[in-house]
Amino acid sequence: MRITQSMLSSDSLRNLSESYRRMGKYEDQLATGKKINKPSDDPVVAMKGMYYRSNLTEVEQYKRNLSELYLWMDNSEAGIDQANSALQRIRELTIQGQNDTNSPDDRKAIAREIDQLKQSLVATANTQVSGRYIFHGTDVMKPTVPQDNPIKVAANLYDAEINTYQVEVSRGVFMKANANPANVFNQEMFDTVQNIQDQLESADPKQLDKLLDDLDNVMKTLSGERSDLGARYNRLETVENRLGQQEVLASRVLSDNEDADIERVIMDLKSQESVHRAALSVGARIIQPTLMDFLR
Repeated sequence: MRITQSMLSSDSLRNLSESYRRMGKYEDQLATGKKINKPSDDPVVAMKGMYYRSNLTEVEQYKRNLSELYLWMDNSEAGIDQANSALQRIRELTIQGQNDTNSPDDRKAIAREIDQLKQSLVATANTQVSGRYIFHGTDVMKPTVPQDNPIKVAANLYDAEINTYQVEVSRGVFMKANANPANVFNQEMFDTVQNIQDQLESADPKQLDKLLDDLDNVMKTLSGERSDLGARYNRLETVENRLGQQEVLASRVLSDNEDADIERVIMDLKSQESVHRAALSVGARIIQPTLMDFLR
């Protein structure tokens, strides 16, 4: 086969075009810091990147879910602490009211303070976070204690289907975010406080000893729920640490898959530039002026 001048020129131009394409690829990698800029550059890297990015997005969502859990648990802890302080004060006032040296007016004054503490318990029971009642299970749009009856808790407070508010912290793994409403602000608590108030307002408070025992049982139940909340809070911190490690690993795998090795890219670009200059030099020798160029 006879090699003509036009064939040499065509091959030289095609090779120069391919050299420009390679340099353009390396320049794109340096500019973006990525191995590929479109799926067709490397379908395998693109496919793996979609999978790794999906995993990273999933971990980030679970971390946002943890923020909601912390919000609920922190506010639940604060509410239980406030309730415990109020009940402790009611207990002190009950013991004080048992003293026979108190006059009827003294007992009524103690009863008025207990009434204020009862109102404080109602307000704490109806604590809202972002417009949702945190002490009413999954039925977050209704108050624990209806406003029209400050000593009567919601009728469905003991319904097992509504008393557990769960948040997903990992694929298929859920954690309880709320305190059990039936163990915190229950009917027994408000009945006991109301009965203590009624006894102190009566002429002959004979039931204070029994009511004091009832109050101790209420506080014991509240303390148990607080301990359960603390245990779940410790588990939540463990889950957060694990998710943090997963996020680091997912980011590293994604980076290894997509990020370009800048040092290697620079070396490849320099090498390609040398090859390109050599190709230009050779091409200048091949594509010589012809007689027709002079005739023009």
